Amino acid sequence: MIKRTITAGLLIAATLTSFAASAANPIELKMSHFLPSTHPIQRDFLEPWAKELEERTNGQVKVQIFPAGSSFGHVAKQMDQARAGVVDIAHGLSGIPRGRLPKTSIIDLPFLVQSADAASKTLWKLYPDHLTDEYKGVKVLALHAHNAGLIHTRGKKVTTMEDLNGLRLRAPSLAISMMLEELGASPVGMPPTQVYENLEKGVIDGTVFPWEAVNGFKLYEPLNYHLDAKAYTTSFYFVMNERKYRSLPEDVRKVIDEMSGQTLVNKFGDWWNQWDQPGLDAAVKKGNEIASLTDEQRDKWRERLAPVIDKYLASLEQQGVKDAREIYQKAQEYVAEFEGK
Repeated sequence: MIKRTITAGLLIAATLTSFAASAANPIELKMSHFLPSTHPIQRDFLEPWAKELEERTNGQVKVQIFPAGSSFGHVAKQMDQARAGVVDIAHGLSGIPRGRLPKTSIIDLPFLVQSADAASKTLWKLYPDHLTDEYKGVKVLALHAHNAGLIHTRGKKVTTMEDLNGLRLRAPSLAISMMLEELGASPVGMPPTQVYENLEKGVIDGTVFPWEAVNGFKLYEPLNYHLDAKAYTTSFYFVMNERKYRSLPEDVRKVIDEMSGQTLVNKFGDWWNQWDQPGLDAAVKKGNEIASLTDEQRDKWRERLAPVIDKYLASLEQQGVKDAREIYQKAQEYVAEFEGK
């Protein structure tokens, strides 16, 4: 009995010693993203996630965040940095660089989804069977997308498809570029951080964004008109270098797993609703004009854009994405399920 007590005491002491050593020499993780440090994605998502990881590992892990403007904040380099281990965790846009994640970007097709909740849950449901090969070298912590975006313009009001003719509009992805071209506009690829100055200079006439970005980049200032067409969404990834993840102690990996995946994906619907509201409020306060498409009008836009969707899927098939149409069909089914249609 005494021997067992001594053995148990030694084990406890060893554990406490190990914990003290871990706390004294914490695992330091670099987390990067492409948005300003003041953006709600850092404030409400990345910072709390990092803090929770630190707290739940009892200080074994410390996370340093590198936003836009930092040495790791370039929008086009997030996935490469995570894969190479230059950073340990990254949050990035699926559509930049163009063509990097073609299967994931199918969710961006026009008039497919209306809510961030349905879009994010659809992406996560698609991931195990259809998207895993796009994320070699990283552990996917979450996939998500924003609430259906609007068409914003500076000098010309847009309420119909014809109103888009000749306008130069910033587009976030290939799918949306094809949509705009079909409707007579000229899409312009551009990082979100450059949109404000290019609107002011007249380089572009408008942009497509959710309300969140209108507030986050203060675009309500140079913009005058907003069409709530619920036309598209843009997808994002939140990933970790796979080698780094596997090198972590088992208890740390367990915490990361519990904080990620479906648990994390389920939060994005409410988050995006919160993030969108200030943009709408700011546009209203400034006196900008806001119009909306009815469900009947959205059906007409969707019908007009059917050839674009077919062309986009055909182009993916030509690039080797043989299951592009299957993924799109499954996305439609999952969106209908999550939007309660």
